Amino acid sequence: MQSEIKRGSAEMTAAMLISGSIAWFVVMSGQPVGNVVFWRCLFGAITLLVICAVLGLLNPRLLSLKSFGIAVFGGVAIVLNWLLLFASYSHASISISTTVYNTQPFMLLALGAAFLGEKITGTKLFWLGLAFAGMMAIVEAKPDSGVVTGSYGLGIALALGAAFFYALAALAAKWLKGTPPHLIALIQVSTGILMLAPFVDFSALPATSGTWSQLVTMGVVHTGLMYVLLYGAIQKLPTHLTGALSFIYPIAAIAVDRIAFGHALQPLQVIGAAIILLAAAGMNLGWTPGQLLRAVRS
Repeated sequence: MQSEIKRGSAEMTAAMLISGSIAWFVVMSGQPVGNVVFWRCLFGAITLLVICAVLGLLNPRLLSLKSFGIAVFGGVAIVLNWLLLFASYSHASISISTTVYNTQPFMLLALGAAFLGEKITGTKLFWLGLAFAGMMAIVEAKPDSGVVTGSYGLGIALALGAAFFYALAALAAKWLKGTPPHLIALIQVSTGILMLAPFVDFSALPATSGTWSQLVTMGVVHTGLMYVLLYGAIQKLPTHLTGALSFIYPIAAIAVDRIAFGHALQPLQVIGAAIILLAAAGMNLGWTPGQLLRAVRS
């Protein structure tokens, strides 16, 4: 049991570090966001197709027509999530976009209450209110003019939109409980290929091997390998440990933004980001307001 938890922790850590590095590949590819997501879906689909074939998951009996429709719905949501998140980087910086994106647990809370009948407790409302306060601090912060090329507010709105569509994809995954997750991922990225193919300019393909390698890496590593590691970890780890390790992702993204691009958060942005991540941690790990107060006093 202990060895399984250690292996699951290693897999989860690797998955979150991989996720935290994707922004560098998006920016360095120099490709339009729609093209980046299309190639990620294409190379990811090829990778996941091989994985599903090896695992014996390419069996129509594993998926009903209803489940297939829900998986496609989740695919539309996850692709819109990628489009909005990647687009937000040039407006609000990788660090801020990723932090705002981590409001997704609260989006899922609202959707779960609306569609799954899940109860919203006072404790959950407390964490939601705290996250909102952190969001307001980030909105009010004045960004460094050298970091962004567009509207700061638009960047935050795009990241919030990405969080909402991620929550929709997570809701779809909840409805598909019991369906092999790698198969769901394959359907999702295949849906993305069909969604985006009409909008890709195939006459302006990447001109260098470096750009192609970045696009292939996003598909093979950040999609195919990351899904295998993530789902493998989820199957091995208790929920609280999965939630705790998931915070490696925003920390890694902020570190990449700082080291690779020299982008430092302003003081009010740091405060807002810390509040949002604290609230998300409290939500994911089941902390109570009393535990937070005791920790502050000590």
